[in-house]
Amino acid sequence: MTPSRLPVATEITSDRLVLEPLRVGHAPELAAVLDDTRLHEFTGGEPASPEELTARYERQVTGRSADGTQQWFNWVLRRRGDGRAAGYLQATTWPDETGDLVAELAWVVAVPHQGAGLAREAAAAVARWLAARGVGRFVAHVHPGHAASAAVARSLGLAPTATVVDGEVCWAGPAQSTT
Repeated sequence: MTPSRLPVATEITSDRLVLEPLRVGHAPELAAVLDDTRLHEFTGGEPASPEELTARYERQVTGRSADGTQQWFNWVLRRRGDGRAAGYLQATTWPDETGDLVAELAWVVAVPHQGAGLAREAAAAVARWLAARGVGRFVAHVHPGHAASAAVARSLGLAPTATVVDGEVCWAGPAQSTT
């Protein structure tokens, strides 16, 4: 089974957000929105320049890994009220050993927009979208000190596992937990 059975990312709406499929042209806008070292407190690194984001987005918009085993979905989070970008959400899907689809979710909300539940709302909307298209299980990797991201994972029905990758705890759960 190949991940290509899923459609390309489409626009998703929620109460307060429009999740817009990522385009290379989003790089300058998102570089400005994400230009805050506090966003890297748990993940390390530094804010990316517009040129770095352009190169990253050129890879991401292909929608799949080079070996074809993963399918990539990326959305810009836009506030419905004013259209401003507030962050992004990524989902990487692949078939597990039984052929069922798994999706790893990752989210980043710009510092001025944090604390309003936007990551939870966006992650829930994407999880519903993916579950409706056959994804049966979700995972997220969360730094053990990142309480806000742990709360988002928990809101999706995910639970921490004993697996730790690069200092982050793997949270996992079935898709029906996301409804």
